[in-house]
Parts: sequence; structure tokens; C-alpha cells
Amino acid sequence: MLGTKAYGHGSDPHGTAVRVRISLLIVNTVLALTVIQYVSSVIILEKVRAEELNPTQTQIARAAIAYQKPWTSERDPKMHLLFCTLFLSLIIDGPLANEINSNLKLQKRSVKKSPPQLIPDETHIAQDQNDDIQHSSRNVSVFYETTMSWTLFPGSVPTGAVSHWNSYAGRWEYPCIEPGCAAGYYSPSRGPYCYYPYGNKEYSTSEFWILVNGHDFESLSWKGGSWGKVPPNSINTCAGINLFVGKNKYGLGKVDSKNQAFFLGWNGKEYWYKHYDVLTINKDYRSQSISNVNYELNQGSYSEGGISIVSSKVTNHDCRTVKKSTTLSGTVTSEHTWDVGISFSQGIGFTMTAGIPEVFGISWGISSEKTFNWTKGYTQSESITYSDTVEVEVPPNHSCELEMGGMKMRASIPFNATATRYYHSGATRIAPIQGTSHNAVVAQ
Repeated sequence: MLGTKAYGHGSDPHGTAVRVRISLLIVNTVLALTVIQYVSSVIILEKVRAEELNPTQTQIARAAIAYQKPWTSERDPKMHLLFCTLFLSLIIDGPLANEINSNLKLQKRSVKKSPPQLIPDETHIAQDQNDDIQHSSRNVSVFYETTMSWTLFPGSVPTGAVSHWNSYAGRWEYPCIEPGCAAGYYSPSRGPYCYYPYGNKEYSTSEFWILVNGHDFESLSWKGGSWGKVPPNSINTCAGINLFVGKNKYGLGKVDSKNQAFFLGWNGKEYWYKHYDVLTINKDYRSQSISNVNYELNQGSYSEGGISIVSSKVTNHDCRTVKKSTTLSGTVTSEHTWDVGISFSQGIGFTMTAGIPEVFGISWGISSEKTFNWTKGYTQSESITYSDTVEVEVPPNHSCELEMGGMKMRASIPFNATATRYYHSGATRIAPIQGTSHNAVVAQ
């Protein structure tokens, strides 16, 4: 009876067993796919992190991983099966991934043109920035608008090197700094080395910078200091570093404001003192000038080219030839720039007395001397207006284009001159200089 009830309504025990097996197979398949999906996602995630996939495969993997969640009834089983297949193809890097690769490219293909841009070479930029840092670190702010500089030692005493006679040691000494910005001295009698104090010892190095007063133009003086204090316009060693060029009766060394003392190297040891002298720049300028300018015309470089100054159109609407007059007027600008080859202070008066390179006829010459006053830069410009009234015969029902033409002539001419700086104290500093005059002149 029980068996009959169990198999009632047309039931087939063999069919039921088959359905049970199929159900178990489906469940096992789903479980297997879920396990494959989970394990595969872990493997693919590691590959993505390790950058072992190409860009398109990485894109597929990320989409598949984003899709992977606990399987619910809302999940499309076909998509579930598809992503499991994708996972396997990515693991084995098989042909299926390559095929989908192409399909994805095709579906997302688009073309958008942007304005061309220059892409800088980052390697060169980094090198340039590094060079700028190394250079600026030796260009201390007190040197601004002066001829002073820390110059890499060229193997012998350079022109303009600042010197000091050490009467105690009986030798000439020159202020120097080592790569770490400590100040010391160079003496030819002790070889090509900078000797400097540091950490209770005296060291030497063959890589160093030496203090140079370009053209011997700046007025320098030693001023007293104590306990790390320094007077205005004291010469420090590196930008932003409070180490200064100092001396006492035993020789050159460094003033360390932080440690409130002057340090001196002597026979391999470091000694310190609370009273010392500091090297300073005298910036009590009153005025400055350039004079005695002598141009070397035969050493110049020259070029020229035609230009249109102004044009005008004349029209005849009559049926006969007529004469018409018109005035052509155009303004041109000539520029003269002097590269004076020396640093001047822009904060005080500056004059230059010189002739100006001009075009006389078809050749270059020098005008009579004039004195120019500048507060900024060394460029002079002047405008010239040319006017011509002309008459022209215009044929019937015609137009004529009238043009005033000119010649733009350029010249770069070297010159020698004398630079002078005047101080409120009445002192002067004079230096011979060499420069170049750059000129652009328009001749009608």
C-alpha cells in the first residue's frame, strides 16, 4: 500500500532516480563552477597585481572580478558560466581571451583628435633641474646684481680671485668652499686643495669652489664680528646656509652663526674663537656708468631683408585714365640693445655715454655720442615716421596698389668700454669690459 501510494499518479521510480541524479549533477556543477570562479578570481587578481597580463586581458579580468559575488537567483547563469570561462582563459592565456580581446577593441573604437602637444623629455628636465639646484646653491643672495661668484677651481688661481695675505703663516690664501659648504682656504704653496675645519679636525679636498670678484669691480672689506654675529652683506658659502667667510690673525676659516664662533683649521686640527672678521660686500652705491665705448665694426655680423612699411589702394571708376595723388605714411621702430658683459645694480641710476650704430645710406656707421639714462635694462628704441605724397596715373576702371617699402637691417657689433661705479663715500671702482651691441634698424 505504501509503495503503491508512493508511485501513484503515473510515477516512475527509475525516472525519479534519474531526475535526482541530474539535480545532483547540476548542484555539483554549480558548486564546481563557483569554486572555479573563486579560485580563478584569486589567481587572476594576483596576476593583475603582478602586471602579468596585457592591457586588454587586465580589462577583462577586472570586469569579471567586479561581477563576482555570491550566486543568487538574480544572477544570470549564462553570465556566470561566461565569466568562469573567461577566468580559465586568462589563467591559461588561451585563444579565447585573444578573440574577446579583438571584439572589445572593435566595440569601443573611437577617434578623437586633440591639438598636438610637445612632450618634454623628463630625463632632460630632471637633469636641468638638478643642474639648476647645484648652480643656485653656489649663487648666494648677497651676490645678486654684483660680479661676485663662487667658481669651480680650474686648477690654478682664476682672474679676479679674492686673496688674503696671511702674515702669521707667511703665505697667500684664497677663500674656498668644499661640497658640504664649509669655508676654508686655498694656498698654492700647499697644493691644489681647499683646507677647511670640520668636526674638531682639519680636512682637505681637491673638489672646491674659489671666491671670484669678476672684473675686480666690487668693493670688499673685512668687518668685525663676535659670537656668531655677522654684519650686513656678509658673504656666505651656500644659499640658505649661515656659514660665512671669516678670518683672524691665524688665517681664513668659517663663521658658524649656529655655533656662535669662528672655526679655523690648523695642522690637522680645528680651533674656535669668539672674535673674528667677516668678509662683506660694500653696496653703498651712488651711481654707475659706462663710457669710452669703442665699437669694432669690422668684427660685426650683419644681415638685411626687405619689408613693407605701409600700402594704399587707389581706384579709378571713370572710363578714362586719371591722375590721383595719395599720401603714404608709416611708422617704424629701431632697437638698440647693449649686452654689457657685467652685472649692474638695477636699483640705482645708470648712464651710458656712447655713439649708436646706425645705417647711413647703405652701410653701418656710428652716430655722435649721446648719454642715455636707464633704471632697467640696456635697450633703447626709437620710432620714425616716413611720409610720402605720390601721384599715379590709374587706367579706366582699374585699381592700383601703392606700397612704401623698406629694408630691415640687423647688426651685432662687439665693443670695448669702461664701467664705473660710484659710492656715497666718494670711492669709485673702474673696470674694463667687453660687450656686444645688437641693432635692428629700418631704412626706407
